[in-house]
Amino acid sequence: MKFTSNFEKKFGKYAIKNLSLVLIICYACGYVLELIAPAIFSYLYLNPYMILFHGQVWRLITWIIVPPSGLDFFTLLMLYFYYSLGTTLERTWGTYRYNVYIFSGILFTILGAFLLFGFRLLNGELIWGNMGIFSTYYVNMSIFLAFAATYPNMQILLFFFIPIRIKILGIIYGVLLAYEFLVGPIEMKFVIAASLMNFIVFFITGRGKVHMTPKQAFRRQEFRKEVKKTTRITRHKCAVCGRTDETNPELEFRFCSKCDGNYEYCQDHLFTHTHVKMK
Repeated sequence: MKFTSNFEKKFGKYAIKNLSLVLIICYACGYVLELIAPAIFSYLYLNPYMILFHGQVWRLITWIIVPPSGLDFFTLLMLYFYYSLGTTLERTWGTYRYNVYIFSGILFTILGAFLLFGFRLLNGELIWGNMGIFSTYYVNMSIFLAFAATYPNMQILLFFFIPIRIKILGIIYGVLLAYEFLVGPIEMKFVIAASLMNFIVFFITGRGKVHMTPKQAFRRQEFRKEVKKTTRITRHKCAVCGRTDETNPELEFRFCSKCDGNYEYCQDHLFTHTHVKMK
């Protein structure tokens, strides 16, 4: 769409590269805090009551560093798995679109927390305690669903030795989510719906339907980088030594007013060259 393309042109330069790694670093900070100061965790969760009535606005951001589960070998394995999926999606979609996908999931989760708080408030309940159910767990799972929708026929090794197409795992997880949504309490409905809204938008618009393997996506990205390098236009070139503003960006270049023609020289040859005169 033209609207999103214009948006990308304006704000694409602010997109965070390797966002999956940034999220994992946030989790690492959370695990460190959990080890050295576990009591501080109660001040990190996304809690609309504490935000609205106690001014603890930092909770709008700090809940992102709260790890989705306890630290063990399985968790480390899963984080590496989601990192691999995320970086592949970033190569396929581009850094800007991947940023939009992740941050929209985070924003939808915040919105869901406040909607649940408002719903409870209208029903005469005031939620003031810990709302740790709103975490990045389902945001991470949305990465898996997006990958399954983008590369449905890609095979992975389940338990390291069972080959299975990722779309099968995506369907299984989708069915489990639907069941959890239907039979779960009202809090779980808000959590699942809010955290996965970004995937719903993605699926409807079809943004992630790129029919390429991860290797093809990586080769396409590398090819674009090489083309960008080779097609760069050199603006300044010394007529004596041939150095340019691309090969030597630290040099200054000037045109000589005493030479006949448009001859440009670097700072080392501007005053030492032989002037070109037309006979």
